[in-house]
Amino acid sequence: MSATARKFATYEDLFDLPENLVGEIIHGQLITHPRPAPKHASAASTLGMTIGTPYHRGRDGGPGGWWILDEPELHLGPHILVPDLAGWRRERMPELPDLAYFILPPDWVCEVLSPGTARTDRADKMPLYAAQGIPFLWLVDPAPRTLEVFLLRDGRWSLEHVYQEDEEVRTAPFEAISFPLGALWV
Repeated sequence: MSATARKFATYEDLFDLPENLVGEIIHGQLITHPRPAPKHASAASTLGMTIGTPYHRGRDGGPGGWWILDEPELHLGPHILVPDLAGWRRERMPELPDLAYFILPPDWVCEVLSPGTARTDRADKMPLYAAQGIPFLWLVDPAPRTLEVFLLRDGRWSLEHVYQEDEEVRTAPFEAISFPLGALWV
């Protein structure tokens, strides 16, 4: 009886993927999914602009002081993850790296859930984000029109609030602004 050795994915495996796929390496396994569908992409883009204008750009009365980026490639230990949005406080990362990826864990991560990614986002990526000490996690779900806000407490995610439909959002770490959640829905 012979056992088949499991091949662990490498960074180079990501380069061989077709352009229509997003690739991540989680626990040594190559995980792929199609580029986001329009409603998913619209929710992520709108949220990035909504937060990015006051926090990344320091405009519209916002405090600035953050890098807010779409789909950054995160190299977190042996894992390569691509959240829909992520943010770093500039006091922790004064300049963007010259590399094509980030090794410094972000201060905030947002995943926009879709039927094809929800299980991976919740079951695989959430624990990895917690293990890296990322203090804030948002899960946006366009289907039921919700935003779940999680804070990291003692290494575990604590669900702080679930916003629904068109509720006004004012929450950590971006409590200096508010926005209607309905702006994310097409």
